[in-house]
Amino acid sequence: MNKITGPLLKTEKIDEIETKVVPSLEKRRVHSYIAMMALDAAIVHLAFVTAAFVYDGFWWQNQSLIAAQTILPLYFTIALYNRSYGARALADWIYAARQAVTSLFMSAALVSFVAFYTKSSAQFSRVGVTLGLLFTAIALVASRWLIIRLIDHFWQGKTRNFLIIQDEGPEFALATADVISARQYDIDPAADDPHVLDRLGKLLRNRDKVIVSCSPERRNQWAFRLKSFGVHCEIVSEPARELGALGVQRYENPDRTTLVVSTGPLSLRGRAMKRAFDVFAASCGLILLSPLLLAVAIAIKVTDGGPVLFFQERTGRGNQFFRLLKFRSMRMDGLDASGVRSTARHDDRVTPIGAFIRRTSIDEIPQLINVLRGEMSIVGPRPHAAASQAEKRYFWQIHELYWQRHCLKPGLTGLAQVRGHRGATEQTKDLTDRVQSDLEYIAGWSLMRDFRIILKTLRVLTHDKAY
Repeated sequence: MNKITGPLLKTEKIDEIETKVVPSLEKRRVHSYIAMMALDAAIVHLAFVTAAFVYDGFWWQNQSLIAAQTILPLYFTIALYNRSYGARALADWIYAARQAVTSLFMSAALVSFVAFYTKSSAQFSRVGVTLGLLFTAIALVASRWLIIRLIDHFWQGKTRNFLIIQDEGPEFALATADVISARQYDIDPAADDPHVLDRLGKLLRNRDKVIVSCSPERRNQWAFRLKSFGVHCEIVSEPARELGALGVQRYENPDRTTLVVSTGPLSLRGRAMKRAFDVFAASCGLILLSPLLLAVAIAIKVTDGGPVLFFQERTGRGNQFFRLLKFRSMRMDGLDASGVRSTARHDDRVTPIGAFIRRTSIDEIPQLINVLRGEMSIVGPRPHAAASQAEKRYFWQIHELYWQRHCLKPGLTGLAQVRGHRGATEQTKDLTDRVQSDLEYIAGWSLMRDFRIILKTLRVLTHDKAY
């Protein structure tokens, strides 16, 4: 049986990795999109009001406001669809202006088409509407140019977190991108070691794109490994089918071609929807279940006087370790923080209170705090301890795609659990069934599917494998 050693790093190198963790720019971008939409709404109204003044000599006309408010919903719909409010629109003002103007005239064309067939076009001044559209287009172009100038001034042009990993490949550099050396941080894509993957996960945290420049011999290793971090990843290489590339990206400066080997399972919109649902559900759950949580905590404390909660290191999103919370269900002298020994039926370490809360899944409720902290989701692959085993083999030694289940946040429940794949992993099949279900969930994620899994979970809170 192999032993988990985890390459030891000097303390200062570990601290250096922590300093390399960049803040997420997603919130900054979302706020920018909202501000752009508010600005566009103001521009459309002001442009049509100005057009009415220029043509009719009146600043405030109902017809001009109605025309603006008729076009605006269609404009937003088309603009959202054609990525007028996207990351590229914050970096390239010409692209942003082109998309915005295209959205404007497409929405105007649709309004004109509907007005013609409903015979309502006579209610609007053709000259006034034409001037309104012209003023709006000019203002949209100017606003996109100004937004890019402000981003360059206040954010130094950085709207996305790019990371380049140099691993004995051709030199590669992009403006505003961070560059690190794989050798400097002892990162080996071939290492099947949770500690190495935890370090790499920290370096990849909050990255919008990761580009690896490596030798040809290591491309397959990097391509396989990067698929487990839930990040858009590329490898500097000529197209190669065996890498499982999802697309090809070309860069002009420097003149390089990369293969897209990972995009992450969820889009920005999907991540935002899932996170909003997690925060809402976890907050409601903690409030509604607070009397039960208090009663269980008192019962555990009164029983043997030990701590109420049990902390165990588990592997989370991007293969990074985090501390999972549970109600303590075992005697103090029987706790297993490493997770080497799975709980067995009639396990003598489990207390009477512990047997009840394990059988009813109440011991898992404190993980709602992990959800609020952003370490877990309500629905997702269940997190495992790094030292967990089945038939004396570590989990990642049993299934070659085991690490890829960590491209999403772990969940309180998941597709595997509602299918009955839960409890102790005594045989390798117990693990492979879960991994297959987890990968299926990741490939077909939707918020509606999360709702269905939650409803099914309520029916299997108590089960014969809970011990």
